[in-house]
Parts: sequence; structure tokens; C-alpha cells
Amino acid sequence: MKQTNVRQFFQKFPTDDACLEHLFNVRIGQGHVCPKCQRAAKWYRLESEKAYSCQWCGHHIHPMVGSIFEKSRTPLQLWFYAIFLFTTSKHGVSGKELQRQLGVTYKTAWRMAALIREHMAAVDGDEPLGGEGKTVEVDETFVGGVTTGMDWRKRKTVVMGMIERDGDAMLKVVPDQTRGSLIPQITSNVLPGSEVHTDELRAYDRALPVTDYEHKTVHHASGEYAKPDGTSTNQIESFFNHLKKSIAGTHTSVSPKHLERYVKEFEYRFNRRMRPEMMLDKLLSRFPELSA
Repeated sequence: MKQTNVRQFFQKFPTDDACLEHLFNVRIGQGHVCPKCQRAAKWYRLESEKAYSCQWCGHHIHPMVGSIFEKSRTPLQLWFYAIFLFTTSKHGVSGKELQRQLGVTYKTAWRMAALIREHMAAVDGDEPLGGEGKTVEVDETFVGGVTTGMDWRKRKTVVMGMIERDGDAMLKVVPDQTRGSLIPQITSNVLPGSEVHTDELRAYDRALPVTDYEHKTVHHASGEYAKPDGTSTNQIESFFNHLKKSIAGTHTSVSPKHLERYVKEFEYRFNRRMRPEMMLDKLLSRFPELSA
């Protein structure tokens, strides 16, 4: 299936009311047990506010509560369209682009983008990678900052990547390239029994539990990038290349404080690369459980 195009998007969500109804259906739905009278009810849309009322006791439920849309004065259709833009761009969406597309202030656009990225990370989750008979490539890269002069590494942020061959990726912003920063990420997020491929960085050398992982290495400094047995970190390096080019081309630069949100956005899209038609649907249907 192909991704939703602009025409299909506006056919499905032509108004704010249509967006609110969608939110009600995916979060609550008709027949939902009223938290006040404890009866399965038919819910009626209120004209005076963005809420639905129980047929029995009149209790109100607000579909936007507990979501990224809560307390926002921005029309719900613009929120949905912003999410649509995030799922149809391979290189991300800048705050300036959202400002132009939505006709909102830059402050509003930036806040919307930040919340959408957090939502993408929450929907994607952090399911462990690998397992028996599976290979996980692990590498780290420097993002941002000036690359010239002494101690240039101190001006950059370290992003660690783990990617299951032909599977999902997981990115983490870490303090540095030391063993204490990298190894716990592997043991926490890669299942025992996995074959782990890394480069020759000393932090990985004899640091993984031999009872849990089979560790294989390629030596980039010697010009070795793949071995005949399939050992390589080419897939995660290719992902990093796309990530850094996209950040530079779309956002110019990203501060270390907010970098985690941006890398999780790219992680979300990568993990659905084989089923792009699901990107928008997942983001518009997965929200925290609605409280009473």
C-alpha cells in the first residue's frame, strides 16, 4: 500500500470536527463504559466544547485530554496535517517549514514539532533488538558542532545506534564514547543470543558478556569494512549518513538539549520503511489511555 497523499488526507479529515470524531473513535468509541455511571453508553457530541456526553448521566469526556493536542488553541486539523507532513518527508520538517505550511507563529510551530517528535518516540517504543540467530550492528557517531580545531569532539554530541539486520533501529544520545556509556545500552536493548557487530573502538573490546553475545569486529582504520563472513557495520553507518545529511539540510543544526527528539523522529520513520502507509495511522491512533 502507498502512503496517504494530500488529497486523501483532506478527504478523510476535511474539518476540525472530523478530526475530533476520529480522535473520539480511536480513544473511546461508542459503547464505552461511562466512568461516572458505569454503564455502556452512546456518546453525543457537544456543540459548546470539544467533548462528548454520556447518554445516561451527561458525564463529559474530552478526547484531546492526555494527548499532545491537550490545551492547544491550534485547530485540530492543523495538528493532523503537521503529523501528516512528518510522515511524508524523508528528511524531517523544520519549524520554519511548519510555520509556512500552517500559517502559525514560529513559536507555535516549534512547540508542535517538539510534541510530535515526542509522540513519534512514544509510539515507536524501545522494543529490544536481536535475539537468537540475529545480527545487530552497533556504532556511534558525532552530530553537530564545529569539526575543526583542537578538541572538536567536545563540541559535538555522541549518538549511538543499534540496528538489527533487516529489522528495526534504536538510537540513543549518550554522554561520550566510553565503555561506561556504550556497553549498558547494548546489554539493556539487545537480547542475549544476538551476534553483535562493531568497529574496533576500544570501548567494545572484551566488554560484552561472552555468555550472552557473540561479538565480531571490523577494523576501519585498516581499511576493513566487511568480512567474508558478513561482519560489518555498513547498515548503521548508512543510517547515520542519512541522519546527519537530513539534519544539516533541513535544520542546519540541532542543539544537544533537543537532539534526542530529532533522532527518535528518524528512528520512527526508519522502522516503518517497509510499511510507510502505516506511519500516519499509527500516530493518529496510538495515545495514552484516557483517564476518567
